[in-house]
Amino acid sequence: MRPYLITAKPGRLNRAARWVGRWALKSLALTVMAGLGALVLVVRCARPVINYTATRAAWLELWAASITGIGPVGAAVGSGLTDEFVKEFHKARTSATV
Repeated sequence: MRPYLITAKPGRLNRAARWVGRWALKSLALTVMAGLGALVLVVRCARPVINYTATRAAWLELWAASITGIGPVGAAVGSGLTDEFVKEFHKARTSATV
């Protein structure tokens, strides 16, 4: 074996610094994943409440429209937004690279 290929083992301080750095990175990744998981849980738990509130708001708007005689503005705006979202979704889905 050629002597210039033999290298010294890293010192204790170097190995300890690597160990600390590796575990710090693992801890940071675990913290980020736990935070994202908590955020997803909150959003999923709030979804039924948001759906119920949106249904009640639409009902209230239709009731107010029948009382005042003014057409429901939210339905017209909402359907336009829905059409745009559907159009963008299909464009992204069909033009995605494989």
